[in-house]
Amino acid sequence: MIGKPIGHSLSPVIHNAGYRAAGLTGWSYTAIECAEKQLPDLVAGLGPEWGGLSVTMPLKEAALALAERASSVATAVGAANTLVRRADGTWFADNTDVAGMVAVLRDAGVATGARFTVLGAGGTARAALASAAALAAASVTVAARRPAAVDELVPVAEALGVSMTGAALSAIPAAVGTDVLVSTLPKGAADPYADQLPWTSGTVCFDAIYDPWPTPLASAAAAAGCRVVSGLDLLLAQAVGQFEQFTGVAAPVPAMRAALSTRRPVTAPPRRG
Repeated sequence: MIGKPIGHSLSPVIHNAGYRAAGLTGWSYTAIECAEKQLPDLVAGLGPEWGGLSVTMPLKEAALALAERASSVATAVGAANTLVRRADGTWFADNTDVAGMVAVLRDAGVATGARFTVLGAGGTARAALASAAALAAASVTVAARRPAAVDELVPVAEALGVSMTGAALSAIPAAVGTDVLVSTLPKGAADPYADQLPWTSGTVCFDAIYDPWPTPLASAAAAAGCRVVSGLDLLLAQAVGQFEQFTGVAAPVPAMRAALSTRRPVTAPPRRG
């Protein structure tokens, strides 16, 4: 895993448990803290023993730009959370956040034609837009502090065929009637809105944060009778796709889920050999 900060990440717990359960004794998964300006040199210096990299904030857009090839999903959203080393030494970029988010939202009961509200406009918000497209959302409202950040998502929404409206975060308390609220904001940034939002019991609240948990946003939603999905649910779902691309082996999901339930703090890209 690469990103900054990453000391809280549970990804190493999930992937290493998967390697053990699958009998991949020569594999290990570690964490490297990396700023955006360091990324090109870091990737260029990785030897052939590296099978791939999990990519987290703030590197998802930069990782896509580094790859020689990319999946249609990563290209459409303009962000990658996965870099896979091919046999010829080139890097392939993908975004497993999208399939993972679709899976957890469907499991939470989100139906076709739902109305989405997305807080934040970074790499995970791009995945939320793609998830909304996959679920044929009726509408998507994206709220962020900076109007320019929302503007950057307009071509993404157009490429995905999503009807998107921009809003300021300060206007979010007026978000009445949304079926799905997705918060992609960093730790603490959504806290002021937890008690201001007009929660209804039919809303699904997905907060991409998992440390600490529950967040004030998740607690307020649960108190109102909403179905709540955590960043841990997405962490596991997107890790399954990464595991299978890195290793070529079916992911042992029960073992990975069991390891995640420990929620141990870790310091944790897959390394081969």
